[in-house]
Amino acid sequence: MISRLPWLIIQKRRSLTETNLMNIHPNVDTFFLSLLVGLAATLVMTVIEIPAWKRFGLRGVLEWHENQVLSTKFFRLAESELHVKGIFLLHFVNGGLGGIGFALALIVFPLAASSVILAGLAYGIFLWLVTLIPIHKPITGIIPWRHPDGNTPMITSLIGHLVYGVVTGLLFIVIW
Repeated sequence: MISRLPWLIIQKRRSLTETNLMNIHPNVDTFFLSLLVGLAATLVMTVIEIPAWKRFGLRGVLEWHENQVLSTKFFRLAESELHVKGIFLLHFVNGGLGGIGFALALIVFPLAASSVILAGLAYGIFLWLVTLIPIHKPITGIIPWRHPDGNTPMITSLIGHLVYGVVTGLLFIVIW
């Protein structure tokens, strides 16, 4: 699969509705490519979230705020300083693992492969609801729906996760 990647991208022989994802298999190639897809989708998500960060600072992007707190604990860094490397290391590790999670979801629920973009959108919502909202207060001390900066950080995070899911689905179509 990895050796076919450039050929698949150059050819673009499938439309957005035609995929071979019904035949996705749990192997090293699938998981490696899924990791790359997750990293690429995280990059797009990150660009989408930058305006909220510029307006509200670190608290304006829920997952970046969490990663700041976690990186200070994991790497024993000063809490009063911004740790961009730690924030984005954790952000991209989570995104890469999310790509693998999406591949696993398609393997476990093969019917989802019939509409990969919709599955990606649902996956973005799932990630936001299950992996972000419940852990934000325990990590940062801030309840997302009672955020001092209003609803914008929560909405920004939701939009970022929706974009992540759609981009992940689109990239799965291109690669497979």
